[in-house]
Amino acid sequence: MSPLLDELVQALRCLPGVGAKTAQRMAFHLLERDRIGARRLAEKLVAAAERIGQCSRCRTFSEEPICSLCRSPGRDDQLLCVVETPADLYAVEQATGYRGRYFVLHGRLSPLDGRGPRELGLD
Repeated sequence: MSPLLDELVQALRCLPGVGAKTAQRMAFHLLERDRIGARRLAEKLVAAAERIGQCSRCRTFSEEPICSLCRSPGRDDQLLCVVETPADLYAVEQATGYRGRYFVLHGRLSPLDGRGPRELGLD
């Protein structure tokens, strides 16, 4: 196999639930059937990695220093939903009519694993 193809397969394995065979199928699909899609995927991954950071208030993913949810005047400042990941925030947003604020932990407290408030960026 080509060294570059091998590197592509290994890079795809960083995705959750993607083992060697799945990564190989993805790589072959992109190279055999969807090179335009492969280029678009590569461009969007680079752009996202370079431009998406964390909101300084709620810590969700954002291209701006303060995300659109935190800037929204229609949010109830008396309600706070603490979630583990940005994916959880998006799930709550899509599935409910919740109109409060959020705080994203980016992990979970796990004292047995040495993950306390400091490791989650909390005072």
